[in-house]
Amino acid sequence: MITRRQFLRVTGGLALAGTALAGYALIIEPGFLLFTRHYVVTPPRWTPGFKLRLVLLADPHLVEPHMPLSRWRGIIATANALDGDLVLMLGDYVAGHRWRSGTVKVTDMARAASALRAALGVFSVNGNHDWWDDMAARRAGHGPTLAERALADSGIPTLSNRAVRLAKDGLPFWLSGTDSALAIPKKGGFESRADLAGTLSQITDDAPIIHLAHEPDLFVNIPPRVSLTLSGHTHGGQVRLLGHSPMVPSAYGNRFAYGHVVEDGRHLIVSGGLGCSIMPVRFGMPPEITVVDLS
Repeated sequence: MITRRQFLRVTGGLALAGTALAGYALIIEPGFLLFTRHYVVTPPRWTPGFKLRLVLLADPHLVEPHMPLSRWRGIIATANALDGDLVLMLGDYVAGHRWRSGTVKVTDMARAASALRAALGVFSVNGNHDWWDDMAARRAGHGPTLAERALADSGIPTLSNRAVRLAKDGLPFWLSGTDSALAIPKKGGFESRADLAGTLSQITDDAPIIHLAHEPDLFVNIPPRVSLTLSGHTHGGQVRLLGHSPMVPSAYGNRFAYGHVVEDGRHLIVSGGLGCSIMPVRFGMPPEITVVDLS
C-alpha cells in the first residue's frame, strides 16, 4: 500500500514535471530554439543538373515576447549565412494570438527583412493572418495588404497571383505565387484570394515552375506542370509527436501537416515555420528555417 508520503512525492514529482514541460513548450522551444531543416530534391520536370538553393522563412508571426525584432534579425542573419540563391518568405508576418507582452509593427518587420540577401532575390507571399490583421484590405476585398506594402517599401516583391521568370547560369525557371486561400473571414468560411489558374496562365514557356502557396491545401489543385510547391501555414501543427500532429489547420489533417509530400508524382514541401499562431506553444516542432537544394 502506498503511504501518504509516497503519494505526495509522486504527486509533487508529476507536478514539477508538468511545470517543466509547460515551461519548455511555452518558453524554451518557441522562443529560443532555431533549427535548420534541409531537403535535397530532384523534382519532376526539373532541368537536369540545374542546382538551386532555396531558403524558406515561413510564419514568423512577430510578437513580444516569443518573436521580437531582435530574434527576427537573428533569424535573418542565419538565413543569409545559408547562401541561398533565393530567399522565399511564405507569409503570416503578424501574430495571431493575444498571449503577448507587446506588438511588433509590420513596417518594422519589413525594414528588418530588407537585410535579407540572395543572389536571385527575395520574394514573398501573403498569409491568411496578413489579411486578417488588415481591416482595410478586408473591407475593400482586395490588396495590397499592409504587409505587402511594407515589404515592397523594403524592396521585397510579393507574388500575389503573379509569376516571374528567373535564371541562374543561363538556365531559366519560373517562380509563381498565389495569394491566401483563407484571406477574408466570412460567416461559415473564408473568401479565397488565390487565383491559381490566372497565375499559371502567365507562364509562357516550358521552363520549370516553383510555386509558393501559403496554405498547403492548395496542393490538391496544383497541376503536374509545376515542379515543386512550397507552403507554410500549418507550423507542423506546433505540437508533433512521433510524426503526428494532434491538431493541424488544414482540411486534410496530417496529410499536408509537415515535410516533403509526394502525391501522383507532384512534390510539396511544407515548412514547420518560425512562430506561433492561436496559442504560443511549440512541442516537438521547434522553429525552423527550411533549406531546399534542387538538382
